Amino acid sequence: MLSLILLISIPALISSDYIITESEHHQSNFANSFMSNVLGLSGRTLKKRSIKEHGKKPKRELEIYGMKIESKVTSRFAHNVVISQVANRANESKEAFFEMELPKTAFITNFSMTLDGVTYVGAVKEKEVAQRQYQQAVSRGQTAGLVKASGRKMEKFKVSVNIGPTKKVTFELTYEELLKRSLGKYEMTIRVKPLQLVKHFQIDVHIFEPQGIAFLNVDARFLTNNLTSVVKKVLTGTKAHVSFKPTLEQQHKCPGCHETILDGDFIIQYDVNRDLSAGGVQIVNGYFVHHFAPASLPRIPKNVIFVIDHSGSMSGTKMRQTIEALVKILDDMSTEDHFAIIIFDDTMKTWRNAIFQATPSNVTEAKKFVKSISDRGGTNINEPMLKAVELLDKAHRDRQLPERSVSMIILLTDGDPNAGESNPTKIQQNVKNAVNGRYNVYCLGFGYDVKYSFLEKMALENDGVARRIYEDSDAPLQLQGFYDEVANPLLLDIKLQYPENAISELTQTNFKQYYDGSEIVVAGKISDINLDFLTAEVFAQTANEQLTLQTEVKVSEAENITQQQQYIFGDFTERLWAYLTIQQLLENRVSADANKKKNLTDRILELSLKYSFVTPLTSMVVTKPEGKENDTFVADKLPQDATFERQQIQQNAPRYTHRRRAFTSVDSDPHFIISINDHSDAVCFNINGKPDAILNLVTDPHTDFVVNGQLIGVKETGNDKKIKTYFGKFGIVNAKMDLRVEVSTQMIKVLHGEEKITFSWSATALLTRERFSISIVKERNLTLTMGDAATFVIVLHRVRKNHTVHRDFLGFYTLDSHRLSYVTHGLLGQFYHDVNVEIHNIHPGLDQNKLHAKMIVKGHKLRVTRVYEKDYRLNSNRGTNISCWFVCCSGKGFIDGIPTDYVVSSLFDSLHSDII
Repeated sequence: MLSLILLISIPALISSDYIITESEHHQSNFANSFMSNVLGLSGRTLKKRSIKEHGKKPKRELEIYGMKIESKVTSRFAHNVVISQVANRANESKEAFFEMELPKTAFITNFSMTLDGVTYVGAVKEKEVAQRQYQQAVSRGQTAGLVKASGRKMEKFKVSVNIGPTKKVTFELTYEELLKRSLGKYEMTIRVKPLQLVKHFQIDVHIFEPQGIAFLNVDARFLTNNLTSVVKKVLTGTKAHVSFKPTLEQQHKCPGCHETILDGDFIIQYDVNRDLSAGGVQIVNGYFVHHFAPASLPRIPKNVIFVIDHSGSMSGTKMRQTIEALVKILDDMSTEDHFAIIIFDDTMKTWRNAIFQATPSNVTEAKKFVKSISDRGGTNINEPMLKAVELLDKAHRDRQLPERSVSMIILLTDGDPNAGESNPTKIQQNVKNAVNGRYNVYCLGFGYDVKYSFLEKMALENDGVARRIYEDSDAPLQLQGFYDEVANPLLLDIKLQYPENAISELTQTNFKQYYDGSEIVVAGKISDINLDFLTAEVFAQTANEQLTLQTEVKVSEAENITQQQQYIFGDFTERLWAYLTIQQLLENRVSADANKKKNLTDRILELSLKYSFVTPLTSMVVTKPEGKENDTFVADKLPQDATFERQQIQQNAPRYTHRRRAFTSVDSDPHFIISINDHSDAVCFNINGKPDAILNLVTDPHTDFVVNGQLIGVKETGNDKKIKTYFGKFGIVNAKMDLRVEVSTQMIKVLHGEEKITFSWSATALLTRERFSISIVKERNLTLTMGDAATFVIVLHRVRKNHTVHRDFLGFYTLDSHRLSYVTHGLLGQFYHDVNVEIHNIHPGLDQNKLHAKMIVKGHKLRVTRVYEKDYRLNSNRGTNISCWFVCCSGKGFIDGIPTDYVVSSLFDSLHSDII
């Protein structure tokens, strides 16, 4: 029986270094509890395979005996094939993983797997068709699934397969991408992480660039200095060859040990020869590609309005990093540039309320202003964006700015608009109307919670781009790196023209600016089969004059040049044209109206299917050959919105029955998260309660166990606003143990028989008794373990001191409840026992970045939406996003009854018997 999962998930290229071993399940250990409940190992933990066993080489039951990564790059278009060969040396079946990180801008074009002499090949299909095929397989009771995640620049593709005793499997993945020129170079990264010694390991990269290769750098950062010679590179004019083929001995991390050095990034950087010309044109099989990136041009002055969010959510590290980056950016500005700074929370403030030249004195004063910025308030994006346009309009009217200059607005925010005009669509329309095509808008979304689709549309509608700034230690470098990309404009109003009646299906040919270090790429089809010469003309404005450039190539000669390169895939220009067309159509689709969006969707789908690209509108399906059990598996491309970033999503949730004990939690405003379907998915809902109300979370009449939570509201709220509530206090009762625990944001009170103990959150403490234990981590969390019956964690959330709106609050997480009875109830307790959940008809909504579905539970048919909620157990400040199906209306239809049914009179009362 073949068990296969296609994923875009989890780091490493090939991973077989972890094994599942039976172990004693220590519920008092928070980490083990988390692993067993969230990952669903149920009494089994992950144990890293020992590297040394009594000084001998450890026996690997699963061995990667061959791995080859072959890349062929022609005119910046890369065709990559990854082959991995795995052998099972054991006398029983084992599960092997193939895992590959690939760039987000790449499209998977093929996947195959050969097992027992049979090859299973993926087929790219329309998403809805793939989904139906998938659901048919699920309805037959076959195991199938999809999990996806992403990092900064990479997506992850993963396959697992059961290999029979002494059997072998070969995986092969193909993906293609157009290498984008940034800051004067092309860069290709190959992630290398086999996590074991590989007998036959090889990276082989061929590059062909007709313009000639200016330089070639190879950086294998995991190699020690004395092993850099293992990397071979040859550069001869238009060709380059890079190979890396370490022997088994060379892969050893240290003499006599069995750890591998192959752990890191293998990076290739290069550029092509350039001059002040119209660029280079390549032609193959009736399709052409034109690359334009001129050199030796004078710089054009720019006018930048920085619109900076300093709302309360930017507090701490984000604000400090933003200030650090802005100070460096101001230092790097040319004296020919002009700038202004607007900061905003729920109001806004401008530095000097005008645009000023970047003279040394003005920059010094601006840096003082920037360093004084502090966080506060809400998020009003509409007003400062319109103010930025107003400042540019006035400066242009008053002729304060150079006639030939680039004007841009750079917005940095970490949140959704929640003050002033808070409707994202209205803000987008207001900004678009105000800009009116005259300025560029760049939107930088700081962090994982920002609504990226809102920023992306606003940027694309105004000739800009959106970029996510990740919450890491290098965030200032990310901000500076983006600014560097737009810091040096060289051309304005660029138009590329080709013979009108001889060329068809052109990609984008008009560009507002060209920045130093980047590149313009145009592709098209030669519709005139009798065309002898292809002429490309470029019209643009430099800092001083109108520029006109022209190049002409003979069609037959151009095709002959490429055909001579035997190792290069021959139809690359056509595939590059399709790739570039799809990417541009996807961008246009973001801001298109309903009618235009449909036409764009149809065209994207047509090209994706024709050229076998896994795009946001297609999926790759792998099915067993006819005549055998038809297992079907689906791989999708990850959406780019923040609600999908960095997390695992199971969009195509099959019809499982929940059997293992559940992971449940409630936190923040307050949102409930309930794991379903053997921990493979989750359902979430919010409860809109009143401050001071006490809600029963758990009541078990058989064990006399109760958990209640008391709500608190925010400090301030307008008369017309709904009061946001949080849990400020929890009461836990175990009558059989004669135990009561009261947890507030100030202290923890424990009453055990005649014993009364009080703890403060300001110190780490441990209380151990015969039948229970309480562990407190200073200012973070409390873990309560009741023998082998149950384990819970309460997380403390501290907000900024003297915050005008928010106050400290608590979150509650169930780690283990398997000894509580089957009549346990409450808002969380009712999900401690079996609950059948089925998900059907998964489809995009009006917002393409949000998935909708129908959920059948407890006899109810509910409409649900894919969202993220926060899990704060491991990080009480930032939290971790949990993907879940959201049930509206306070969980109506998912919970028994209505929320008011769960209101109790005191912190230690149990739920009324008629509810149970």
